[in-house]
Amino acid sequence: MKLLLIEDDAKTAEYIARGLRELGHTCNHLANGLDGLSAALDDEHDAAILDRNLPGLDGLALLTAMRAQDVRTPVLLLSALGQVDDRVAGLKAGGDDYLTKPFSFQELIARLEAITRRKDAAASTDGSRLQVGDLTLDLLSRTARRSGREIELGNKEFQLLEYLMRHAGQVVTRTMLIEAIWDYNFNPGTNVIDVHISRLRAKIDAEGETGMISTVRGAGYRLDAL
Repeated sequence: MKLLLIEDDAKTAEYIARGLRELGHTCNHLANGLDGLSAALDDEHDAAILDRNLPGLDGLALLTAMRAQDVRTPVLLLSALGQVDDRVAGLKAGGDDYLTKPFSFQELIARLEAITRRKDAAASTDGSRLQVGDLTLDLLSRTARRSGREIELGNKEFQLLEYLMRHAGQVVTRTMLIEAIWDYNFNPGTNVIDVHISRLRAKIDAEGETGMISTVRGAGYRLDAL
């Protein structure tokens, strides 16, 4: 893969870049936000690794500028800020995943692979249609189909499926879903997510069809192309 690394800490950058290159990836490293933004806008990359706290231009501002210019490169955010509000801010700015420092290189690679799989799986042909495997979602008519079979969805079910499809191949947590769809502070005792996931599964998986939504124990849910 051709990867963009925007990280101002020299030791962290060297650690990541060396590991990526040893795996055969190309790594373009920039140490400040302004240069990183120029690289993101001027060249195509399979994914970007972006530190939140950067000189010149903050990581979230950089990411917001990328998305405003319609740069769809998958972005893995790195930060020592690991609170729920910090992660939510990064994801709402357009990040695809969030990794808290310190981290293991193996986890970084796993998360990079997940967000690039999601990019390949969740193809939007004209900006109004998502597809993951044989499941399609039309954002204009608000209709879902699997193998040609139309699926009737309620409003929250539609939003939930859209979020899962946009993050296909990636584990999404209950907190992420609550913040993105219900937009209120996460209550760890609520079962609203589990109830809606159960209903959604029952609708998208007809008899004889393989289930597309899996539960990742202790983490959340993942939708995969089959």
